[in-house]
This record gives sequence, structure tokens and C-alpha cells, in this order.
Amino acid sequence: MLKTTLTAAALCLPFAAAPAFAQEVSEEVQAQIMEYLASVQCEMDPGDIEVEDDGYELDDVFCADGQYDIKLDSDLQETGRRKE
Repeated sequence: MLKTTLTAAALCLPFAAAPAFAQEVSEEVQAQIMEYLASVQCEMDPGDIEVEDDGYELDDVFCADGQYDIKLDSDLQETGRRKE
């Protein structure tokens, strides 16, 4: 019984530990986001753009007054900014 339980747990472990597949951001959307950031005197690595259900999260954005995580809605309008 214990051997069966351990085997079942071992088989499930790779699925539990596997990262979720990140949705890719199109080049067009990346360009629009980078253009927006430049207009507000910020920059970031496009690889740090994450797709969320309701828009995008921009991690490690460097602005004139510090580093931020920024949230954009699906229309690329800023909905939140958190200083790191």
C-alpha cells in the first residue's frame, strides 16, 4: 500500500512542479508597449512582459524615478504601478 501511494505521488510530482506555459506577446504588442514606456520615460526588457487574463504585467520597468511593476489592460492602458 505504501509503495503504491509513493509511486502515485512520484508520478504526479512532475506535473505539479511543471511551470505554466507563458503566452507569447506578439511583436506588434511588444512594440506598442515599448513605445508607451518611452513616452513616460521608462524602459524594460520586452522578455519581462507577461500576459494575464485581463491584460499585461510589465516586470522590472526602469523609469526616471525608480523601478516598477506596471499593469496594463488589454487596450494597453495603465491600470496600476507598484514601486519595487
